[in-house]
Amino acid sequence: MEKGRKVVVSALQFSCADDVSTNVATAERLVRAAHAKGANIILIQELFEGYYFCQAQREDYFQRAKPYKGHPTILRMQKLAKELGVVIPVSFFEEANNAHYNSVAVVDADGTDLGLYRKSHIPDGPGYQEKFYFNPGDTGFKVFQTKFATIGIAICWDQWFPEAARAMVLQGAEILFYPTAIGSEPQDQGLDSRDHWKRVMQGHAGANLVPLVASNRIGKEIIETEHGKSEITFYGNSFIAGPTGEIISAADDKEEALLLAEFDLDKIKSKRKGWGVFRDRRPELYKVLLTLDGNSPTV
Repeated sequence: MEKGRKVVVSALQFSCADDVSTNVATAERLVRAAHAKGANIILIQELFEGYYFCQAQREDYFQRAKPYKGHPTILRMQKLAKELGVVIPVSFFEEANNAHYNSVAVVDADGTDLGLYRKSHIPDGPGYQEKFYFNPGDTGFKVFQTKFATIGIAICWDQWFPEAARAMVLQGAEILFYPTAIGSEPQDQGLDSRDHWKRVMQGHAGANLVPLVASNRIGKEIIETEHGKSEITFYGNSFIAGPTGEIISAADDKEEALLLAEFDLDKIKSKRKGWGVFRDRRPELYKVLLTLDGNSPTV
């Protein structure tokens, strides 16, 4: 039998009701199904407890936020993770005194809460008005040493920034995970970003020689906004990419899905070392990345 540190990862995809108990029950059903198929680390989509409320700027939606400690969905997923022996990153709307964050708690296979990542890049555009609700994350990019692998977690809009992926892999991330909520653009029904979205993350996987897991929701969600109704059709297309950016498993834009892929982390580590992209880095030449305009340092 071939030796190696092997891990089975899974991405879940489902449509959300605007009801916490229904969505958490769906997530648990799919986590159990993924475990039954051999999954070790199981990714649930972004803000899965309800509709993606950021289509509107409504003060009443702040009532959906809850503190990190004692959060009922995190506690339920801790119990589930311990029962099944799986790792579950849990996305939630966090209230921290007067601050609010789009956050993920990482639950290890024994039910231990390994800590928190808060979304760093906060979008603000038609249909995706997250700056109204979320403070910019203050955790920095982090990795989490789970039972099965050292993993990096970033959230949705973070996935468009190669700096985030590189920062996590530099810290030892062996697999990158991106819970997501993305779909149509309310201001332009002809704009379809799905292929662009996938290609960018495939690039992160290939540039860093690590597998990557992306989980997105499906379904049409209609939100009453201050200017009338707004709707987004979420395009799913959740996928798992291998360490050269190749698509290993992918979902469509309409059906509930449970994706699986197995990776030999030791074999990938050897390939990553041999390819030389981390050996040949020149950090002293990258100071321009610490600027906004390419000239003036910001730190």
